[in-house]
Amino acid sequence: MKNHIVFDFELAKNWISEEELQQFLPKLKQAHSYLHNHDGPGGAFTGWVDWPEQYDRAELKRIVETAQQVREKADAFVVIGIGGSYLGARSAIELLCPAFFNQLPPEDRNGPEIYYAGKGISATYLEDLLRLLEHKQEIYINVISKSGTTLEPALAFRTLRAMLEERYGKAAAQKRIVVTTDQQRGALREMALREGFTTFSVPDNIGGRYSVLTPVGLLPLAVAGIDLQQVMDGATKAYLLYGREKLEDNDAYLYAVIRNALYHKGKTMEIMAAYEPSFTQFIEWWKQLFGESEGKELKGLFPAGVSFTMDLHSLGQYIQEGLRNFFMTTLWVQRSRSALTVSSMAGDPDGLDYLTGQSIHSINEKACQGTMLAHYEGEVPNLKITVSEISPYSYGMLVYFFEKACGISGHLLGVNPFDQPGVEAYKKKVFTLLRSP
Repeated sequence: MKNHIVFDFELAKNWISEEELQQFLPKLKQAHSYLHNHDGPGGAFTGWVDWPEQYDRAELKRIVETAQQVREKADAFVVIGIGGSYLGARSAIELLCPAFFNQLPPEDRNGPEIYYAGKGISATYLEDLLRLLEHKQEIYINVISKSGTTLEPALAFRTLRAMLEERYGKAAAQKRIVVTTDQQRGALREMALREGFTTFSVPDNIGGRYSVLTPVGLLPLAVAGIDLQQVMDGATKAYLLYGREKLEDNDAYLYAVIRNALYHKGKTMEIMAAYEPSFTQFIEWWKQLFGESEGKELKGLFPAGVSFTMDLHSLGQYIQEGLRNFFMTTLWVQRSRSALTVSSMAGDPDGLDYLTGQSIHSINEKACQGTMLAHYEGEVPNLKITVSEISPYSYGMLVYFFEKACGISGHLLGVNPFDQPGVEAYKKKVFTLLRSP
């Protein structure tokens, strides 16, 4: 299954009949039409659907060139953003780079350490970051915001920009700032034009949580040394695979239909599990993608995430025997990057000598299989999404798979998957309390 995604719902078939799946076909046909004709609810923000085919190749080259300059000069790179403006990039970097990326010697990392700001309003976090950056010689920042007025990244940018100007002087600081923002309007666009910052644009027809394959996510990926062409090639492959209209030919659509079928049976929560810790931030990205897309009009599955086998020793008890209002979806990687095996130990003090010579990954696979079977016997429907390997190509495929499934799933649910009116509610209350003009 090289460079493919395999969707398996064998351990959910007790809850879903073939007749129930067939009942979704008229809505599925309409949802497909909405996305590909860009004329359904939120159709103005469906530019991501054809993006793998239509993205600007010249801009991709400019992203790579800018990232290479940063890689050559910087020893620290700070990504400033919140939600879709940073989760996609972080998910890719933590999935595709070594687990202890920032702690690697510079010669092994061959690029800057990467940090994140603007994802909250913690003074402690921001001050700790400033203290850390005091020990770095060359610092570059990438602020990502369509408007430039979102409180969390705006505060972080103001603080970090002041630090850069104090250290390097205003003119030199300007050369260390890269802005990703709206193509034509907004406070950050106006500031970038006025100050002469290097800029990249967020496409007008792609919303934040669907934007990881645009400059929003691609510049930080390139600074981390990730091959952008491979990412986009994987997304293009997924665009071709998951552009098919028929349910039997499209695993992204099948996933969307099955999660809606389970939702109608009272399964109001989806728990995404992964057996590689590097998927933790990817699941955070997935949570935002589905949570913001579906959670409206008093509808929607609640997206939650766990890291196995670690969380089997905390939430495992609840999953096995708690309230039966959820289903599990497991992300599994077929081939590990590591060939680490179990070594022998004199005297067999822990009783594990019977595993000597076996790969750690194969043991992890047995843990995955056993856990899924146990949860299934505990009356939890189980879905499984398998990728062949962790690579830039498979990352591009996975992103597009979930984006397509999410757009379809939202339309099957009967909501606009591309707006987020509820997000504005807290912003209004906060600005009121701050007495914003």
